[in-house]
Amino acid sequence: MPAPYSYDLRLKVLSAIDRGEKKTNVCKTFNISRNTLNNWLKQKEATGHIKPKQKLKSGPKPKINDLKAFEKFVITHRHLTQEQMAKMWHEDISIMRISEALKKIGYEPKTIWVHKKEKNF
Repeated sequence: MPAPYSYDLRLKVLSAIDRGEKKTNVCKTFNISRNTLNNWLKQKEATGHIKPKQKLKSGPKPKINDLKAFEKFVITHRHLTQEQMAKMWHEDISIMRISEALKKIGYEPKTIWVHKKEKNF
């Protein structure tokens, strides 16, 4: 998704509209679409400002870094499913991250609730 138009440009465009210039001319002058201009006008009417909307966070979900604390958590809550553990863990974490952390501390997915995997080196 492209970056939003700058706040400065938005102010210039809307001040041209406030001066009474036609929408078509303003769109051509500032090289924006008519739809964009209409969206800005609707946003100003609804919210009172034309600041760009905050971008949602992107990227991977947080990982479990403190494996010792996580292992204590697993021992205490070994009766729960991975989905329930994800909901109970103190960070916003996905089931996949729970699964990865369980493997790191030596638990096999099928025997997770029975015992830790024996490490043979």
